[in-house]
Amino acid sequence: MKKDQLLTRRRVLLAGAAAVGAAGTTGALVVGRSDGSARPVAPAPGAPARRPLKPSAYRLQPLTGYGAPPAAPRRTPVRSEPILRMPARGRTMMLTFDDGPDPRYTPDILDTLARYDVRATFFVCGEMADYNRDLLSRMADEGHVVGNHTWSHPLLTRLGRRRIRSEMERTSEVVEQAYGEPPRWFRAPYGAWNRAAFQLGAELGMEPLAWTVDTLDWTTPGTGTIVDRVEDGAAPGVVVLSHDAGGDRSQSVRALRSYLPELLDSGYHLTVPRRHYV
Repeated sequence: MKKDQLLTRRRVLLAGAAAVGAAGTTGALVVGRSDGSARPVAPAPGAPARRPLKPSAYRLQPLTGYGAPPAAPRRTPVRSEPILRMPARGRTMMLTFDDGPDPRYTPDILDTLARYDVRATFFVCGEMADYNRDLLSRMADEGHVVGNHTWSHPLLTRLGRRRIRSEMERTSEVVEQAYGEPPRWFRAPYGAWNRAAFQLGAELGMEPLAWTVDTLDWTTPGTGTIVDRVEDGAAPGVVVLSHDAGGDRSQSVRALRSYLPELLDSGYHLTVPRRHYV
């Protein structure tokens, strides 16, 4: 074979090898012929070449949950006076108990409420709640509402804003730890409200709830008198104030056992406050 022919064949073979390398990226292989031409052949066995991936659709969308985003809860309004009664349909009223929980009286009150499957609202003092967290847990388990009645039951109108905030915040912390969620209702000791109490209560997410019927049970007027005050004041939307601590509350315990079945027999439904704007 002549030298020129050898050079020509070598060039063809080198060109074929280069073509094989290029074909690895394009998916088509070519081999050289002795005459210098090329013919296509099938790709080598193995997995087919992957097509370029298109951008996933989800990457073009914000990473949020399904559906429209939930609306942010409305802020608690700052009121200029407490709520005295609750809107109600039919013969509905509420029972509230202040100053506890007290292990001498609160369990008896809870037992009576459980016997008649009734829910009530307990405005607790932080220092009492801190020592009786098990009673707050029981209130949560049995569906009662727990409100904030300050830490040490002071007269708020004689305190500065910093002290009022401390009284509220410390109590809310204990309630959240023992009850499972922070209180949504607040009641000023002695019913003494001021601007700071309304503002700070709203900042902590609490509504001010007062009462319509005061049993004055803290004066220990007698079980019969307490019963009469509740039954005489019964009306739709009424909020009844009693106490489960702060002194001898045995009359309050006995009175509840008497007037609760009477109210139920009269067609009243005893309930707890509800907030419709959150």
